[in-house]
Amino acid sequence: MPAPLFPLAEYWWFYAAFAGLIVLLLALDLWVHRKPAPISMPAAAAWTVVWILLGLGFTGVIYMLASHSYDPRIASQMSFEYLAGYLVEESLSVDNMFVFALVFRYFSLGTEQQHRVLFYGILGAMIFRAIFVAAGSALIQLHWVVIAFGLFLIFSGLRMAFAGETKVEPDRNPVIRLVRRFMPITSELHGHRFIVREAGALCLTPLMVVLLFLESTDIVFAVDSVPAVFGVTKEPLIVYTSNVFAILGLRAMYFVLAGAVDKFYLLKYGLSLVLVFVGLKMAWLDDLAGGRLPIGLSLAVIAVAVVASIALSLIFPRPRKF
Repeated sequence: MPAPLFPLAEYWWFYAAFAGLIVLLLALDLWVHRKPAPISMPAAAAWTVVWILLGLGFTGVIYMLASHSYDPRIASQMSFEYLAGYLVEESLSVDNMFVFALVFRYFSLGTEQQHRVLFYGILGAMIFRAIFVAAGSALIQLHWVVIAFGLFLIFSGLRMAFAGETKVEPDRNPVIRLVRRFMPITSELHGHRFIVREAGALCLTPLMVVLLFLESTDIVFAVDSVPAVFGVTKEPLIVYTSNVFAILGLRAMYFVLAGAVDKFYLLKYGLSLVLVFVGLKMAWLDDLAGGRLPIGLSLAVIAVAVVASIALSLIFPRPRKF
């Protein structure tokens, strides 16, 4: 596999600037929502638009970075790869909302508490994604690993297409079961607190249980999504930046789509098609195309699969259950 175009040792300043930008954006978000109040639909929609525009606008930053060191052809290639990675990650993140909605219903969390859990959940997700991207960038240098990732994505796509209804079972979650062995958990919520003291002992609240549950499920999602983005680009910088920008807007997008996620019942088939396509691309199509399938074709297939599945869900609503 060719060496990355943006190695950490040479582009450390860009990684540092990007980390600073993310910290600034998270601090701004935390300051704006510093008061524990329900987030309104207009505010959530406005923030969703802001995050999407930031994510799409970062394409220009990638182009300028690449054009500074390489020719315009490579800069355009990197820009399209970022867009494809962002679209893949954003689409898979929308699928995560099905799980979010089920978990919040299971624990009967109000919108104020949902907002707090999602903020820290997204913060943790970015840390875990960084670890996954670092590990993936090392493994992706081995050709047999690329093929293995491709086969795994094909399997994941088929599993998603034929899987039944998602069930929330916190008591069977290994992380929660492990935590229960070392710390007691209160039977009731304590506002926005994750840890309280009862009878002189520190206890976790159900809000912390929800946070741990979401973090552990996000690790499972990352096992699919990070290799999927590596399927459209081999650049760790592009994989991570596209992941982060997709995750940043997830909280605001949830409050916009929370009541409508059940309507997108065909989305899982579009996402399964995306995973199977990217898996085939990694395991076979790239080699068949002489090294790499044209990124424009990949971007078109991904976009059509996602948009068509959402559109068909709205055109042909799920039959009501009586």
